[in-house]
Amino acid sequence: MTAAPAALRESVAAARQALRSAYLKDPRPRRMLGEHANLVDRTVRALWAESGAPRDAALVATGGYGRGELYPCSDIDLLVLLAADPTEAEQAALERLIGTMWDIGLEIGHSVRTVPGCLEAAAGDVTVATTLLEARYLAGSRALFRRLEKELAGHRDASIFFRAKKLEQEQRHAKHQDSAYALEPNLKEAPGGLRDLHVIQWIARAAGIGPRWTDLVASGVIEAGEARSLARHEALLQDLRIRLHYLAGRREDRIVFDLQSALAAQLGDKDTPTRRASEAMMQRYYQTAKGVTQLNTILLQNLEARLAPRPDTPPRALNERFEIRSELLHIKREDSFKREPTAILESFLLMMQHQELRGMTARTLRALWRARSLINASFRKNPVARLLFIHILQQPRGIVHEFRRMNQYGILGLYLPEFGAIVGQMQHDLFHAYTVDQHILMVLRNLRRFTMPEFAHEFPLCTELMSGFARPWLLYVAALYHDIAKGRGGDHSTLGAADARNFAKRHGLASGDRELVEFLVEKHLAMSHVAQKQDLHDPDVVRAFAAMVGDERRLIALYLFTVADVRGTSPKVWNAWKGKLLEDLFRATRRVLTGEPLARDAALAEKQAEAVRLLRLYALDDKVKDKLWAQVDTAYFLRHDAQEIAWQTRNLHHRVDADQPVVKARLAPFGEGLQVMIYTRDREALFARICGYFERTGFNIVEAKVHTTRHGYALDTFLVLGQGPGAHYRDLISMIENDLAIDVRSDAPLGPPRGGRVSRRVRHFPISPAVDIRPDERGAFHVLSIVASDRPGLLYDVARTLARYRLNLQTARVNTLGDRVEDVFLIAGPALSDSRAVLNLEQDLLKALTLQQAAPLLETALR
Repeated sequence: MTAAPAALRESVAAARQALRSAYLKDPRPRRMLGEHANLVDRTVRALWAESGAPRDAALVATGGYGRGELYPCSDIDLLVLLAADPTEAEQAALERLIGTMWDIGLEIGHSVRTVPGCLEAAAGDVTVATTLLEARYLAGSRALFRRLEKELAGHRDASIFFRAKKLEQEQRHAKHQDSAYALEPNLKEAPGGLRDLHVIQWIARAAGIGPRWTDLVASGVIEAGEARSLARHEALLQDLRIRLHYLAGRREDRIVFDLQSALAAQLGDKDTPTRRASEAMMQRYYQTAKGVTQLNTILLQNLEARLAPRPDTPPRALNERFEIRSELLHIKREDSFKREPTAILESFLLMMQHQELRGMTARTLRALWRARSLINASFRKNPVARLLFIHILQQPRGIVHEFRRMNQYGILGLYLPEFGAIVGQMQHDLFHAYTVDQHILMVLRNLRRFTMPEFAHEFPLCTELMSGFARPWLLYVAALYHDIAKGRGGDHSTLGAADARNFAKRHGLASGDRELVEFLVEKHLAMSHVAQKQDLHDPDVVRAFAAMVGDERRLIALYLFTVADVRGTSPKVWNAWKGKLLEDLFRATRRVLTGEPLARDAALAEKQAEAVRLLRLYALDDKVKDKLWAQVDTAYFLRHDAQEIAWQTRNLHHRVDADQPVVKARLAPFGEGLQVMIYTRDREALFARICGYFERTGFNIVEAKVHTTRHGYALDTFLVLGQGPGAHYRDLISMIENDLAIDVRSDAPLGPPRGGRVSRRVRHFPISPAVDIRPDERGAFHVLSIVASDRPGLLYDVARTLARYRLNLQTARVNTLGDRVEDVFLIAGPALSDSRAVLNLEQDLLKALTLQQAAPLLETALR
């Protein structure tokens, strides 16, 4: 007989306390986790034996407990495996068992299922499939447990599991801003945390390789040195998590400020005159997270090559050092970096210049890691290296990704030693949510978003200003240096300006550009200070600020930089009030500097004036525009040219509140095709209906501009091409205007896609589809980005998927570059607040993007 619940509770508590005392004296994470799991094993087995549970049932450990790793305050995941649905008496016995476990202090997370129920749950939810992957027998029917193992193994597809776990990891990383460098990082879930190690172990287990790092070495997935690094990183993270649980007295996986000093003290760190003990401890954590991220990238790539290989395409040479293999940058010789050290920077430049590249091969990544020591004083003085670095800054795409990659592999900090000094450096203030280096990269990212029209809805004024700003890469240099002197003592703005001046001289910047960069770094806090702390209605305040700025170009640069900087401190820091203050100061100062009381920004006003001029050619009064223009926002004017605005205004000014859809088509103003406008009350699946019509009638959508007015009308414009070179577009206008209006009004279910043949290029060189969903800066919408090979009906498949999840489309940018589709959608809907629904949406979109590619490949193979 087991002891009474009260006595058993005391016994379990005493045993756990003994484990804690032993661990703090002799911290061995793996041993402690295993001994805690063994303690719980003994306890639950004893309770099961006297529970009256069905004799043909089994008690199974799952999840982390199943793999024998039980942290001090983690949930204890149990599966009650039944041979059949329980009787009322058996159900009551199971309820008493679970209640008793809670009574004695075991925090149980349990499920009760049959074998078919487990299979069904695993098939529909990758989280359940992962939990059952680590199932471990505890008590009851061994035969039933073996049946479960056999059935699960028989239904498991390692390649599907790999793709699901990889997608799940991407979604998890996105929740943490794709950064391990938060000031209070989650060492379990954030990039570089324990979950990134678990993902590798789960995939390896599902593939039959085995869950241990040595298993991966034996199978050739990683090298022995990498396995030792993984084990070392894992032990450090496990140690920190165990200590966090003990210090907090509860399940706490974030290294919160409250516990950082105590944690550092336990680990033996001491304060110094220039550095807190907690900073030293956190820097070790960040270095560990960086190492985990690097190895996770290499391992996932190697596992993908084994489990989900891409079409075997011949390598394509880029130059004598690099080639493209399966959409990855591959170094031809392992000693290429040693033979030509500047190729280190060249590799990142090539990543930016070839958009078909989705990463680097494991060989390239390993070679980069080993070549870091080549970046020394001589390297930094090399004119070729300096020119390559400037070229990297000047590229039109890939800036943020490649600077993050350079920082991840230590390249950026070695090329710019002043940057290397602040990698992983904490910021102890009330608003920065990231380390100094990650904040700098966030500012760089924010500046880049101002150059991208698909994000114009976030900060329309910034997008407009950036579009007319010459040499925007100078702002990126200022971003790199604005906080680079933090932690040195003294005024970091002044010290950083001196570093920026030296950079500009070394890299040959013109004197005017050098002065602008130095000004931005030295004065990067000035605009925020004036806007938030001084009276903007006082003309003297504005004139003094204008005198400090000096000219309009500097003002625009400082405004753009300030918005990007404030947004880059923390998602919680930016708000509409701060944005309004900064914009008011910008506009007031601009009027002082230009002497022109501009009601609107010059470029926008010029576009609107040209649209009005075009309307006059149709004998329309200047006031006809007012009703329609009052219902559209700045983003509308940014996305349409003056001719489009005039055309739409001419057709809609008298039908702004129309009850029936308005469809108008015309020959495309520039080039081949038709431009089609649809104006109607917004409704569910409207975008899908429009795409379905064009797909069904054989038109290919090459551009879509989707806009929702303030009063709930959809104002959508499509550029479509007919099938074949001899399409008579003028003859098709009346048909489209009539038939599409009928389709838009229809309530019939959406039809299946018609499909069609893909190009030979896509058949032989398919583009790996990619889907990314994440909230925009304001949190009101989500940005959906897709990349895929173009094919007939692709956009309709995407639109149908969005409609199935009842998502509303706010804006869309459809961009077809040859056979490559790069579309960005702004979407909203209740499903986006459910992380599991978002994961399912991503998976369904990936299916929609890939489903049609397999058929032509199979058809070619059969022929």
